[in-house]
Amino acid sequence: MSNTPDNTQPATPAEHDRTSATPTEAPTDDRLQDVEGTPHLMTDSADDTERRAAGGDRWSTALQSIVNGSVLVTVLAVVLALVACGILIAVTDENVRAAAGYFFARPTDTFQAVGTAVGGAYKSLFQGSVVNFGASSFAQAIAPITRSVDYAVPLIAAGLGIALSFRAGLFNIGGQGQILIGAAAAGWVGFSFDGPAAIHIPLTVVAGIVGGALWGGLVGLLKARTGANEVVLTIMLNYVALYLVSYLLRTPGLLQAPGSSNPISPATKESAVFPALFGPRYGIDLGFVVALVAVVVVWWLVNKSSLGFRFRTIGENPRAARVAGMSVPALTIWVMVISGALVGIAGAYQVQGAVTSGFTSGIDAGIGFDAITVALLGRSKPWGVFWAAILFGVLKNGGYAMQAANDIPIDIVGVIQALIVLFIAAPPLVRAIFRIPQPGARRRGRAAKNSRKAVAA
Repeated sequence: MSNTPDNTQPATPAEHDRTSATPTEAPTDDRLQDVEGTPHLMTDSADDTERRAAGGDRWSTALQSIVNGSVLVTVLAVVLALVACGILIAVTDENVRAAAGYFFARPTDTFQAVGTAVGGAYKSLFQGSVVNFGASSFAQAIAPITRSVDYAVPLIAAGLGIALSFRAGLFNIGGQGQILIGAAAAGWVGFSFDGPAAIHIPLTVVAGIVGGALWGGLVGLLKARTGANEVVLTIMLNYVALYLVSYLLRTPGLLQAPGSSNPISPATKESAVFPALFGPRYGIDLGFVVALVAVVVVWWLVNKSSLGFRFRTIGENPRAARVAGMSVPALTIWVMVISGALVGIAGAYQVQGAVTSGFTSGIDAGIGFDAITVALLGRSKPWGVFWAAILFGVLKNGGYAMQAANDIPIDIVGVIQALIVLFIAAPPLVRAIFRIPQPGARRRGRAAKNSRKAVAA
């Protein structure tokens, strides 16, 4: 031991106070002093400091997931589609072509003509499908968005069915056939029976669900028992459904209207028609509520139920599902049954809300194939499908206004939809155009940098 005397003396309370206080800080109660690395004794709980740090990380993670995730790519894909169609509108406009003839003499005329053509077209699309700012009343101003929602209702239901099959690794291309069979079943119940609306409306919807479920379940059964490809089965059954419904509509006593020689059904009885929720001025009816309920049910099924977990498992890895004891054939049948049932809701809506005066074999109106696009745009997620269907309803409703106001072909709307799907199907292209890093690129780069430093050390 060292014999060196220890000259360190304990500080007196007065000296401690003089050294701890600074000229700019007045001495405070020791109970209110912050200790480095510990929570505040009076205002913080034991985990508040960690919670604040975690909260910052959580917001940062959420921001990065939005910037690097699929949501931003989807929005930018829509923007690119609108820009591309704006170029198409400008090229096909007569005034733009006339001004381009003397571009080098007065280039501003060309740019002004382009702005007028493209801006006028998209203005008409917006005012005809979302909000009409030139309307004389609030009721007239918001009427366009209600009609757009009305167009979107069958797309929501059918898109949910297609999306569910996609999540299970199956490609249900048979939306057209399932809508036709669902509409035929719902239409027959709708014009054949009488009763109070409280019973007749849900009974007609259930008939459409059963019709679509049977037609979709037939595909699942054939695939599960024979191993046939569901894409071929669904496409072929589309034609079977089309010719079957056409035969029923031409046959008296089945679906053909009494006394009519045309292939058309009787009108849906008033007790089976979806009532308008906000009056006849607006386009939203009870079918929108049915579609919302379907979205919530599918969200719960996919994300919260054990059946939805099994669906997602066979979609990700059927072999792992078999090893885990899941019956892949039985789940395949159930997926197609539920998928067809959801698409059948769209068929019921067509005869209860869209066309109530009698339907023909064209009652599907292309919804079965548009639903595939909606499911892709919504990333096969229930709420994504909902908003994608709303977008398509806006485009369809606004396309008619754009055609009427600017003499632009309605086919331009089809081009917009096709380009949206094109860009959605090529996310690397969208990321390259807008210089968005690929998911995990920064993380991989940081890991590579750290590994190089470790090797160098």
